[in-house]
This record gives sequence, structure tokens and C-alpha cells, in this order.
Amino acid sequence: MRILVIGGGAREHAICWKIRQNPDVEKIYCVPGNGGIAEIAECPPVSAADFRQLGRFVWENSIDFTIVGPEQPLVDGIVDYFQAHDYPVFGPNKAASQLEGSKIFTKRLLAKYNIPTAEYREFDVAADALAYLNSLPEQPIVVKADGLAAGKGAIVCPDLAAAKTAIDEMMTQRVFADAGSRVVIEEFMTGEECSIFVITDGKDYVTLTPAQDFKRALDGDKGKNTGGMGSYAPTPFLTETLKKQAVTRVIEPTLDALRREGIDYRCALLRADAHQRRSESGGIQLPLWRSGNAGSAAAAQNRSVGNHAGSHPERVGQAGC
Repeated sequence: MRILVIGGGAREHAICWKIRQNPDVEKIYCVPGNGGIAEIAECPPVSAADFRQLGRFVWENSIDFTIVGPEQPLVDGIVDYFQAHDYPVFGPNKAASQLEGSKIFTKRLLAKYNIPTAEYREFDVAADALAYLNSLPEQPIVVKADGLAAGKGAIVCPDLAAAKTAIDEMMTQRVFADAGSRVVIEEFMTGEECSIFVITDGKDYVTLTPAQDFKRALDGDKGKNTGGMGSYAPTPFLTETLKKQAVTRVIEPTLDALRREGIDYRCALLRADAHQRRSESGGIQLPLWRSGNAGSAAAAQNRSVGNHAGSHPERVGQAGC
């Protein structure tokens, strides 16, 4: 087989590394790739954002299968383009990619079908968001850009003043461009965040090894969210009981909700964060929902990636970050 991987980060490196171990694979290409990936796969000068150019490359190089890692091309419809030209591809189509591309879309879906997620409010006017914050008692809270922001769009705010600053940066200063034109203001929660990955054809699914990743920079989670400070699998924090809860109360209901909405979510990965939200008595409550994609799981399965270690006494249950 001849395989094309779309993307140029650690997850795509991990995907190429694993695929290379398959004796049936004759050739691996990665677009755009990076210096490390170039040691195990060919990285041709093709734009990952130019679907027509990618399609021509697939045709001319007899690519048997394409795996899409990054969220942006998925949200832009790369799977739809490949499917329209009968090119085999792994990843959610444009409609299904809204789960990752819009936090507001995802939160509405979860609320409609009573799937556990953090309490939230959505805003498209900065003044309204600030008025809402002014109505709240002092507390930590989370502000999230609605769209894709390279893993940096979720701001964990220790107090309301920080939340107001985040609103100003996203909605007025437009630090995330259009991605921050709408925001979600979300409940802050504490506990460990562990991810369960599933491969689904839209109906049936299989689960992969649960993983835990680290998003916030600096030791002790003192920095801002990043695209990821590393991840590892398996994780000791996800018990069998919590995993079963995540499957029955998050994964299966989400797949059912997508079918009910007429969204064909197949050939892709759905990720549900089994967030151990702790009550005042210390008991673990419910797993919460989060989305992901093909590349996210590959970088964590059965190996450590990155250089950040330690526990997370405070984590946020996230949807689509």
C-alpha cells in the first residue's frame, strides 16, 4: 500500500512511525511533514490546504489511503473533496467536523441530547459576555473561542478579571481572528482529565487505550493552554467503572445524537474525556464529552510523547478544544 498522511506535528509523526511497521506498506508520504517525519516518510512540496493539488498528488502517485490528522483541513472539507473523487480517506466529513470546529455547535448538541458536559453560556457580543460575567459571584471560570485556535483557544481563568481580559482579547482584539468572534463561557471544574478514543463507522465502534495529555504550559499548570505539552497511554486514572460510564453516558449517546441529526460520522475517531469531576465529598461524578480526531490518539497509544509530567489537580472538562 501507498499511504499519504496529512499534517506536520507530533501526532502525524507517530502515525507515520506506526504505519511504517506494517509490512504491507510500500511507501509513506506526509504533507507537509517536518524534519523528523522526513526521516521515515517522504515529504513532498504539496500544500495541505490545496485540495485540488492534493487530489492530483494522490492520483499521480497511486495513493491507496489518506489519513488526515489536523482539524483545519477536516473542517474545511478535505474528506468531502476526497470522497467526491473516490479517494479512500480516514477522517470525519465537513458536517461531522463541526464537533471539533465549533464549540457552540458541540455544546448545543450535547445539551439537546442530555449528554454530560460542563455548564456553559454562549455569546457573540462582547458586551453581553462581560455583562454575564459581572452578574456572577467571584470564581474561576473558563473562556473558550468557538472556532479552531491551534489548541490555544481555551483560557482557564483564575478569577472574573482574567475572564474579562480573555473576552477582550478574543472578541475585541481578535487575537484568534474569526475563531474568537463567538465564545463559550464555561463552568470551571477540578479533577483528572483522561481521554477515551474510539474508532467508529457511525454505528459500531471499538475503543483504544485511554490516554492522558497535558495542555497547560509550565510546571504546576501555571501557564496557558497550548497545543499539548505531551501525552501518555495507558493512564492509571481511568478506572473500569469510569470507562464504562464514559461509554454508556457519553460515547454511545453522542453517536446516537449524530445519527439523529443526520450527520454521518465515520472513518474517524471520537474522543470523550472521562473527566473525574470531584464533588465536595470527594466522590467522582460523571465523565464529560470532548471531541478529537484521527491524529490525536496515535500520538498517545502505548508510548510517551513530550516532556511534561506530573499530576493535574485541576483540569477542565472540555468540549471540542
